Amino acid sequence: MLNLEKLVINQIVSELLFRSGSSAAVTIEPYFPGGRLIGGKYTLNSHCITMYTEVIKQQCQQLFGSNERVYDYFKVVLAHELGHAADVYLASLSDELDDADDERGRQIALRIEENAWENGMKWIDDIEPVFINIILDQSLAAYRQVVHYESA
Repeated sequence: MLNLEKLVINQIVSELLFRSGSSAAVTIEPYFPGGRLIGGKYTLNSHCITMYTEVIKQQCQQLFGSNERVYDYFKVVLAHELGHAADVYLASLSDELDDADDERGRQIALRIEENAWENGMKWIDDIEPVFINIILDQSLAAYRQVVHYESA
């Protein structure tokens, strides 16, 4: 399987940091600790994004049946993480999440994820919306399912 080339990854990171105007630090690791299929993670306290390239390859393969568009996939996930970094409500939502009961907590978690997607979408307008929406819908499916199940 192809290795995500560092040069291409670094170009994507630089491009999206420029587009977003973000000062977040971005680090690249192969796998998310603990084995979960998480492609990227934003850490509020350190204002740092960690991207997990091997996981992104796995996700792209699972969702699209190939890694032909793995760099676009990486770009979409990074834009989402930058969307967290740009979320002016993230700190207050995170504080609220800490004190919320289970049902409210799931609603807040969904709002946090939706905010990140909304923020990040404007930095990837060079990728067709259909491709992005497949990733977005997959990303939000578990959050939406729990919230809609509880409200039904």
